[in-house]
Amino acid sequence: MRGRGEPPEGPPENPSGGDDEYRSLVFDESFVRAARLQEFSAQERMGDHARAVRSLPGRPARRRRSRAGIALVVLIALAFATAVYFGFRNPYPTPVGRRAEPLRTTVIPLAPRSPVPGGAAESLLADGPAAGHRTGAAGINFPAVRRTKNFSDSQVTIALTTVKDYLVGSSLDPDVLTAGVVRPVGRLLDPDQTAQFDRSMASPADDGEHSATGWLVRFDPAEVELADSDVRVQGTLSYAEAGADTLEVVSDHTFTYALRPAVSGPHRADGASLFTVRRVLHFLLDREDIRLHRLEVRSAYVQAGPQSCSADTTGTLRPLLAGERADTRGPAGTDPYAAGVPSAALCGTLAVSSPTRSPLQDPGVARSPRSRP
Repeated sequence: MRGRGEPPEGPPENPSGGDDEYRSLVFDESFVRAARLQEFSAQERMGDHARAVRSLPGRPARRRRSRAGIALVVLIALAFATAVYFGFRNPYPTPVGRRAEPLRTTVIPLAPRSPVPGGAAESLLADGPAAGHRTGAAGINFPAVRRTKNFSDSQVTIALTTVKDYLVGSSLDPDVLTAGVVRPVGRLLDPDQTAQFDRSMASPADDGEHSATGWLVRFDPAEVELADSDVRVQGTLSYAEAGADTLEVVSDHTFTYALRPAVSGPHRADGASLFTVRRVLHFLLDREDIRLHRLEVRSAYVQAGPQSCSADTTGTLRPLLAGERADTRGPAGTDPYAAGVPSAALCGTLAVSSPTRSPLQDPGVARSPRSRP
């Protein structure tokens, strides 16, 4: 018996309504969305439309946006690559730093005409030619500090402070004067001058470049010692620009030492004598030197006495002490045919002036700076 809903000829072979033969032509939703043409609706077709379909703008606009995005990414990548390239390859040459030149030195012994006067150290300093001079570092005074065209007043102050530290270390430090210590001086030098300084200390030579006494004041501790630690100092400091990036400082100071023979046992109370050193030094400091608290010593002109003209002063100064006379020999000979750096032995005559009063101690003298800024 057949079911109630089945037709008399039996169930249909294709219950779904015979659509299988058209299934390959059925359009899914994605296909419909991607269609470039769209049929007007029935209501739209009732109007005055000549065409039955219209174009859709969807997909081409999306393609244009994708291309614009890719172009933007490419431009950003190119800009980044260009920045990296020029960062590693700077088209502008790196400025070359100024190299310090070798120090040029001139050391001149001053020979006395008569025996060296002696006495007690305190009396010689108080009543002698240096009576009006200040004691120690107090005698190294700054000029009026003003900014220059290319350097601020603080940079000028730092440069002058570095020069003063050099003068104190090379002229007043007792360990440098008589104990052979050199570090307080060497640590302030530009690295370009370190090798020259070390050679001058280890193997001094009278060649205008490697005289130890051009760099510093030094005595032979086996011969002399300080009779009084108070060294009298008088002089000036001046500064000026030597270029847009360099300051030149000139120091001109006279140092007066009270010395006595280095002997064991007690010393004679009146066995001291004075020894005078005048140092005229030219310094150069660039911006890096100022920042790092160092300097370049460009030239040193030194007069020191009493000494004999024949004394070898390249390694240490050779003071004549109380009661001693200069020998009759002249300076060491100079050979004009010798190869190498030319040298000429020089000697002067020591003529000591009478004691002078310091301008700061004399109320009748105006107090004005002696150095020009």
